[in-house]
Amino acid sequence: MRYSKEHKLETHARIVKKASVRLREKGAHGVGVADLMKDAGLTHGGFYAHFDSREALVIEAFAYAMDRSTERWRKIAEQTPPDKRVTTIVESYLTPEHRDDPGRGCAIPTLAAEIARESPKTRKAFAAKLEQMIDALAAQIPDVPRKAARKQAMATIATMMGTMVLARVAGNGDFSDEILGAGRDAVLAGATPPKRAAKKSALRKAATSARH
Repeated sequence: MRYSKEHKLETHARIVKKASVRLREKGAHGVGVADLMKDAGLTHGGFYAHFDSREALVIEAFAYAMDRSTERWRKIAEQTPPDKRVTTIVESYLTPEHRDDPGRGCAIPTLAAEIARESPKTRKAFAAKLEQMIDALAAQIPDVPRKAARKQAMATIATMMGTMVLARVAGNGDFSDEILGAGRDAVLAGATPPKRAAKKSALRKAATSARH
C-alpha cells in the first residue's frame, strides 16, 4: 500500500516528536530505534523510509525540542513587558515542574553532555540551535548593545542549564529546591538592567562619600 506524501510527512513528524521526548527522558543512547518506532506506532523496518541513520533522527529530535523551547521563550516575551521578559523566562525555566519532567523540557540539560561526544555533524547541528536560542534570549534584553546582550544571554543560559542539571542530580526534595532557588537568584542578579545597576552603584558611592 502506497501512502500519500502528506501521510509520510505526518508520520515523519510524529516519529520526531515522540523521539524528542524519549531522548530527553533516557538520553541519546538510552533508547533504541525499535523502541522509538514502537512509541510512534510503527515497525522497526519502517525506520529507513524516514531517516538515513539513527544520527539523523537524533539531530531532528533534539532540534525539534530546542525549537520548542525557543518558541516558548518568544511567546512569554510577547505577553510580558520588555523589562520583565528575562526575569519571567528564568522563573518559568527554573521550576520544580520543569525539573521533574525532562521529557518535555529543555534539551540542553538532558542531552548536551552526550552531544558533546557525538560526531562533528551532530555537534554542529546542536551548536546552531544553541546559537539560535542565545540570540532569541538576547533579543529580550532591552537597552543593551547587541554584543553585550548576547554575552549576557550566554551567561544566563549557561547558569540556567547548569542549575537544572544539579537540581535533577539532587532529586526532588528540599536540597534540589534550594539549588533551583540559588540558580534563580544568581541569574536574576546578573540580569539587573544597566540603568538600575548604575543607579545602585551611584547610591553606594554617595553613601561611602557621606561616611567619609
